Amino acid sequence: MFEIIAGLTVGLVLFLYGVTRLSEALKEAAGERVKEWVARFTRNRFAGVGTGAVATAVVDSSSVTIATAIALVHAGVLPFAHSLGVILGANIGTTLSSQLFALRGAAFAPAALALGFVLYTLGRGPRARQAGGVLLGLGMIFFGLEQMARAVAPLGEHPAFATWMARLENPFVGLLAGALATAVLQSSSATLGLAITLAGEGLLTLPAGVAVMLGAEIGTCADTLLASLGRSRAALRAGLFHLLFNAGTAALGLALASQLAAAAGWMSGGGVGRQLANAHLLFNVAGVALVLGFLPRIARWMHLLVPDDPEPARPSGGLPSSAPVPA
Repeated sequence: MFEIIAGLTVGLVLFLYGVTRLSEALKEAAGERVKEWVARFTRNRFAGVGTGAVATAVVDSSSVTIATAIALVHAGVLPFAHSLGVILGANIGTTLSSQLFALRGAAFAPAALALGFVLYTLGRGPRARQAGGVLLGLGMIFFGLEQMARAVAPLGEHPAFATWMARLENPFVGLLAGALATAVLQSSSATLGLAITLAGEGLLTLPAGVAVMLGAEIGTCADTLLASLGRSRAALRAGLFHLLFNAGTAALGLALASQLAAAAGWMSGGGVGRQLANAHLLFNVAGVALVLGFLPRIARWMHLLVPDDPEPARPSGGLPSSAPVPA
């Protein structure tokens, strides 16, 4: 058991560092362009969704995209109503990570690490170093996933682990586990990567994996809520919309979990890990499609829920507040 826990910890650390390194390298390559995209290409709800999806795919983090949108709303650069499309698009863009994890590209990990190291240390110019950082991040992600898969493989023979995993078959337990894991790890990608790895080894069923995935969608709101605290009322509305949207769609997904799992199984030719990644994609795309037509009305409801600060009352009689009162 010690060897299993040690191997799983090493794989998880490599995976988390790879995700962080990849995100940092992509953000360094994108620079301020992500902020420019979010601020400029959001003239309507469809453009906002596309911008949010592309920006999240570029920086490999929905939290970064949504936090950027909240900061731009707070600064008055991005209207609150336009930020809703960006937030929805970020939920679609984050599904790219789960598709990447389902590849299980262990065979490419050594080549990616070697080439990334050469480019990062010996490359001339910032572009070569940025490309090296991206390859290093990808290599560590694949290597970490493979290490986790090897570490957890013997767990299938442990009755205690099988009993614990059976509890995740309860949708509410799986939802809670996914939300807590994401809040602790500060990354829905880490939760989904671990779930996809366990599913790929036959240790996690698709229904349980779907419940964990839905919980991760709720847990990822912690970062964006923190990003909205202490900011303007419009920025707070954007962070609260993200929480309400993710929680609402997760509740709906939980009620339709069996149908979602069946649809993912039907469209997937691979194992349970691939099916879980496709369930993540189906869920987020369907959630965005469900509310996209109602965004103007939702924006008005959010204004009612979080109204603007009242303007300070002006003194009556047209006298300035500092003027002396006549006797």
